[in-house]
Amino acid sequence: MMPEKLQEIIENFQVCVGQEKLMYLLEFAEALPDLPEWLVNDHAQMGQVHECMSPVFIAAELEHGRIIYHFDIPRESPTVRGYGGILHQALNGLTPAEVLAVPGEFYLEMGLQQVITGQRLNGMSAILAYMKSLAREKSET
Repeated sequence: MMPEKLQEIIENFQVCVGQEKLMYLLEFAEALPDLPEWLVNDHAQMGQVHECMSPVFIAAELEHGRIIYHFDIPRESPTVRGYGGILHQALNGLTPAEVLAVPGEFYLEMGLQQVITGQRLNGMSAILAYMKSLAREKSET
């Protein structure tokens, strides 16, 4: 079952046409929160998603059984930052099991392949895969 917030985002993308999808993606790039003070300039506490062409760093905390993700993605990479914004908004606060249940290619339901290259979409898949690995780690601790 798709998490409620993610399903809502998917449905919103489905009603967008052509360049509207890109504009909506850029809204998520702008909405991605800055790192908390304790993580700023400290990538040692974060893991890097090496499959992405842009530098993507993610950290995760487990609070009361729910995962909180923190992203560091440069503003100069708005598409990738948009992916991070979507995943941050949709998956933050879920349990590790809920994150692990998210389908790996959920983004195909959004229709992004109509406006973004497959190589760029692979970045979204890689970010989600890394988030799932962090969820696995957190569920084992």
